[in-house]
Parts: sequence; structure tokens; C-alpha cells
Amino acid sequence: MKQNQILPNCNQLAEKFGERFQHLQREDMNLLFWDEDVHFFKRGSVIYSEGDSAKGCYFLFSGVLKVFKTGIEGKEQIIKFAKPGNLIGFRSVLSKERACTSAKVIEDTIVCFIPGNVLTKLIRENSDFAMELMEITCRELDEANDYITDIAQKTVRERLAEILVHLESTFGLTEDNTLKIALTREELANMVGTATESVIRLLSEFKSDKLIELNGRKIKILNSKALKKVGGIL
Repeated sequence: MKQNQILPNCNQLAEKFGERFQHLQREDMNLLFWDEDVHFFKRGSVIYSEGDSAKGCYFLFSGVLKVFKTGIEGKEQIIKFAKPGNLIGFRSVLSKERACTSAKVIEDTIVCFIPGNVLTKLIRENSDFAMELMEITCRELDEANDYITDIAQKTVRERLAEILVHLESTFGLTEDNTLKIALTREELANMVGTATESVIRLLSEFKSDKLIELNGRKIKILNSKALKKVGGIL
């Protein structure tokens, strides 16, 4: 962990949190961030691991995390990416179970730890905040259902195209249409649910079809409409 990184204060944390959760008052924010338990993590750092005791959750102030499960022979299956404003790990707190996923830093990250008792106190006292968390949970469940359907019914080529479209909608593009998130081929494979070699081959095919351009880990989207068609996205 880097010690000399300038970390956000309580007001900055509250402002960022308020962009996502809009039904909290000043006293609620003070409860959340009173001790400013904030940390900086570099790429590759693990925030929490499967099986850890869920003593609290994490608010992502900046950077990107990947949330994943570990399967056979240690292979990762990426569940989702978390970006600034996201709250991760809260479901394990609410279910009083150990963490069922792991979270690893993709881009240097600042996170704030929120103790479980603070989170549950706000949920009990603020029904609007509780509803917002419920909505997030329902959307994540819907995304999980879609993923299961895709694994069963779509080809690897279709799933990779869909993932690229998903990354575009989630993180956006630079001025030259390059994805704002740069992933390794292995990370892409862990999202698609296939071998790294298959992703490398399919990316080369997409490049030949003039759907994308490749520059190391950077991917430029040349034809988003055609990618959606390949991915079976209406």
C-alpha cells in the first residue's frame, strides 16, 4: 500500500457517495465516513478474497476493480467491474456470510472501508437508501441471469463481441474511440468464460473484419453497430 498518496477527506467522500446514493443526509454521511478509513491500492492488489470474514463493505472513490470467483485450478471468472461510486461487498455483510467473491485492482484505486454495523444501521433507519441497495442487488441478479443464458446459448465469438460492447457502455470511449479500460487478454477471457488463446484469435478476427483496432492492451472500437450485431444485441 502506498503511504504518500493524497487521500480524499470526509467531504470529498460524501460528495462522491452522494452522486450515486441521493437519499442520505449530512448526518448519514458523517456516520459513513467519520473515521475516514481510506486506502490507496496499486494495480494487482487484492482488496478482499473469497472466504474472508465480511466485516464491512467498500466504497470505490477512484480507479477500477474486478470482482471475480475462483474456479477449477484457480481460474478466475470475472463477475463484474466496479468503478468510482460503486459499493462492493455489501451483500455478504447483509447476508452475514463470508465473502463469496474476490476483488482485485485493475487501475490504481482509492477505497473507503465502511463497517458492517454502520451499513446496517443506515439501512434500518433510511428506507430510501435500503431501496437503492435493493435495486442494485436486483440489477446484479438480472445481469447474472443474462450471463448464464449467454454461456448456454451464445458462441464464444458472440460473447466476446457482447463483452466489448458492455465495456464501451460501462467505461466509455476516448476521443479516438479507444476503450477507457485496458484489460489483458487473460482478463477478457475470464469475462467471456473461455481460454486466453481463443480470445487472442477472435480479437485478431475482429481486427481483420475492421470491427476493432489493437494497440497492446488498448482496443479501439471501429464499428460498434457491427459488434452489437455479432453479439446478438438488439
